[in-house]
This record gives sequence, structure tokens and C-alpha cells, in this order.
Amino acid sequence: MDEVLLRSLTPGVLAVLVRRGADFAAAEDAVQEALVEAVRGWPAGMPRDPRGWLITVAWRKFLDGARAEAARRRREDLVEEQPQAGPAPSVDDTLQLYFLCAHPSLTPSSAVALTLRAVGGLTTRQIARAYLVPEATMAQRISRAKRTVAGVRLDRPGDVATVLRVLYLVFNEGYSGDVDLAAEAIRLTRQLAASIDHPEVAGLLALMLLHYARRAARTAPDGSLVPLAEQDRGRWDTGMIAEGVAILQSALARDRLGEFQAQAAVAALHADAPTAGETDWVQIVEWYDELVRLTDNPVVRLNRAVAVGEADGPRAGLAALAGLDAALPRYTAVAAYLHERDGDPVTAARLYAEAAHKAADLAERDHLTRQAARLNAGRGR
Repeated sequence: MDEVLLRSLTPGVLAVLVRRGADFAAAEDAVQEALVEAVRGWPAGMPRDPRGWLITVAWRKFLDGARAEAARRRREDLVEEQPQAGPAPSVDDTLQLYFLCAHPSLTPSSAVALTLRAVGGLTTRQIARAYLVPEATMAQRISRAKRTVAGVRLDRPGDVATVLRVLYLVFNEGYSGDVDLAAEAIRLTRQLAASIDHPEVAGLLALMLLHYARRAARTAPDGSLVPLAEQDRGRWDTGMIAEGVAILQSALARDRLGEFQAQAAVAALHADAPTAGETDWVQIVEWYDELVRLTDNPVVRLNRAVAVGEADGPRAGLAALAGLDAALPRYTAVAAYLHERDGDPVTAARLYAEAAHKAADLAERDHLTRQAARLNAGRGR
């Protein structure tokens, strides 16, 4: 059984049922029943039109369930009104499904879970494992999300920016267990890029590819974090970098700059440097200036302070940091790094230890703890 094929067909099939008027939750249940029949029957012989077969079976499953309810007459009238021949293009259907799963009435975590379930075709168990939560907890989250969008009509243009934020959240979750969420986010963003011609969709895809290309070098054999400046650049995926840069250049040529294109430009400059010492920090600061103009995001300003510290020296970086809220995530770690660069190991060690205490991620906490220990050991000698 070709699981990849089934997962790729699932969102389009689900979207057809929703477009025909099926309630989202009922449509999703019907599609799952059709997938079960496919798993059972396709090994003996795959149909000539797998997608059409799934739509037919899922629609039949939905109608069987609808007839068992009080709304049977309304559902049967709806069936008579809907075309039973070839469905609309899957690209349009899937795009609508993206917008539905990223509906503004959903919380970010619910939107991510529903996107992985409905568009990504992942099982509830796979999503739960990726998020390290019990399957029952994830099932409840997805059920609530489905109920929330049950009455939403797909008759107005969706918000591309919301869809992109959801996909970026998926990417930043990384991976755990048998589901690589970063790779899944790339797959879904490729699918979206094939569905809609938008420079920010291309920008997000480029950003994901450029970051993912460095993945193999990000951790040491013992699982510890390897900072960007210390990574073995020979382990970076040059093919993926080249693809990301090409996609970014095409998007930037359209002169409709957005947040994800600017972030991708920063990532591309890091990828283009043969060594950490050859990084074009001046140009990176310029791109962060663009990001500040586009978003006025305090996290962007924090990253800009690091870049300023590299381009103009640690004192300049600390000056840029001074105007920011010390409660920002990674603020203390950035301050520690800049103080170390400025030749103040005592303050840097104290701040590294403080940052380690605040870190939510275990790998980051261990890295910061080692940085503090390294400086303290140096003072001891």
C-alpha cells in the first residue's frame, strides 16, 4: 500500500466533500472510512483513478451517515444539486482546505493540529507522538477544532498570511518520534506553492529549505547543540540551499517584499558564507532593518542586535540590546554572548547561567550551562 499516495490524496478528497456541503467533521470521518477501505482493497489491485475512487467511496460513506440522521431530506436535496461527475481541480480544493484549517477562530495549536490531520493526512496518533502528548488529548484538540469550523463556508477568499503562520508554526516544532514536522511543513508548503502564486508563499518555502539544509550540522553526536558559527558547513545540504536561493531570488524579483522573504534573505546570506568569519553581517543588518520596518517585532529587534554586534562590534550590539525588554525569550543569552565578545567573562558567565535557568528547551539549557561552565573554568585557571 502506497501510504505517501494516500496522504497526498486525502486533503483534496476531504475538500471536495466540504465543497459539496458536507459538515467538516462528518466529511473527515467519511474520508477516513474510505481510506480504511483503500488499505483493505487496494493491495489486490489499485483503481485506475485512485482519487476519483476515494471521492466516490467517501461521498457514499457521508451520505450513509447523513441518511441516518434527522437531516436526511436536506442532505438528499443537496446531493441532487451537486455535480456527480468529475470533481473540481484538486489544487483549488486543497487551497480552500488550507484556509479552513487556518481559520482565525482557531487557536494556533488547534490550527496546526487540524492542518496536519486534514491537509497533511497524518493520523491522530502520529500528531500526538510528534507533540509528545497523549493520543486522547490530541483527539480532543482536533475534535474541538473540527466543531469550531463546522459551520464555516468556503465562499470568501482566505487569509494567506494566516495559513503561512500556521505552516511556520509546524516547521518550528521540528520533529519527534516517527514524524518529522519540519519535513512535513516543507511538503505542505510545496503543495501550497503549487496552488497559489504568491511571493510570500515562495519566501516561506525558501526559508524552510535554507534552514532545513543545515539540519545535519546542528547537533553533535551526543545530541548537544552546535552553534551556527561552529557548524561543519561541509555537512550542509548544498542542493537544498541552491533550491532555496533560486526560489527566493524569483520571489524577490517580483518586488513585493514580505516578512518571510526577508527572513529567507538572512538565511541565504548565512548559507552563502564559506566560513563563519566570511559572513556578510553588514548586509544581514540591512535585512533586519527591513524586517523591523515590516513587522516591528521585538524578536526581530533582538536578532538584529546580534547582527549589529557582529557587524559593528559587541558594544554596538549591547547598545542595540539596551532598548529591548529583558523578558524577551533569548534576551539574556544574547546579552551573555555580547558581554563575552566584549571581554567581560564574569558578567557573561552569570548571564549564561541565568539564561540556562530560563530556557524551556533541554538542549538549549544544556548548551547555555556548558557556556557558563566554560567561562567559570577559565577564570579558575
